[in-house]
Amino acid sequence: MHTLKGTKFSIFIGLLPALVIYLGIAVVPIGLSLYYSAMNWDGISPMTFIGLDNFIEIMKDPIFWNSLKNNIFIMIAGIVGTIPFGLLLALLLNKKLKGSGFFRTVGFLPVVISSVIVSLIWGMIYNTEYGMLNSVLGLFGLDSLKQNWLGSTEWSMLSISITYIWQNCGLYMVILLAALQNIPAEVNEAAHMDGATGLKKTFLITIPMIRDTLVVAIVYSISGSFRVFDLIQVMTGGGPAHYTEVMTIYMYNNAFVNMRFGYGSAVSILILVFSLIVVTVVNKLGMEKKR
Repeated sequence: MHTLKGTKFSIFIGLLPALVIYLGIAVVPIGLSLYYSAMNWDGISPMTFIGLDNFIEIMKDPIFWNSLKNNIFIMIAGIVGTIPFGLLLALLLNKKLKGSGFFRTVGFLPVVISSVIVSLIWGMIYNTEYGMLNSVLGLFGLDSLKQNWLGSTEWSMLSISITYIWQNCGLYMVILLAALQNIPAEVNEAAHMDGATGLKKTFLITIPMIRDTLVVAIVYSISGSFRVFDLIQVMTGGGPAHYTEVMTIYMYNNAFVNMRFGYGSAVSILILVFSLIVVTVVNKLGMEKKR
């Protein structure tokens, strides 16, 4: 019993630094945001308690609901874009083809590149006058398809979503590749002996075997979609006319441009609430299917 108590104390001491850091960079800021969300404060003058007025004003603002809609658009793009493409690349690399290490590095490279650099690269690709995309369309005689990709209310969100998928696809490739490599060799051998090959093996055996990892990847993708900021801020700044504005940019504009820190804190709390709701729903659906 004495040894068990000593072991628990040692574990607690070992976890204490990480716990303190987590409290300092995660829990405490959330608590401060919740406190500021009930205040009217411009960062200079004294704070004034206004209760739920910030939240009520947010709910009445159509720009906020438009930003939420754009966040949902990015979230769906992440789920149906980054994860399937990441899985496809992981399946190809798992076949141990020649040069797979090189392609693994190239596939993961966009993840480690700064989002600002990614935004600038794709901004040049989408440029109306000298961008590569319009130039390629003109080269093939498809001038009618040329667009102002980032300045159009019709194409701007789709263009940003493609960039978002390209940037994050490599992360899920690595995560899912690790899961594929952890599948016991006996399972693959048994499947081969039973005649399960190709797509049949992939959908009936491989994907069910990495189902838990896929759920984690989906949850991580959802949480990342609610945090997206720098990519859109550099490419469009939320324009044109708020058509690409997401909740983080809405929060930034109100807190740091309009100097309404209480209002911006209220938006940050709502971002947290919405992301927790979606993640909880996905987790519950995942657990029900597992049963």
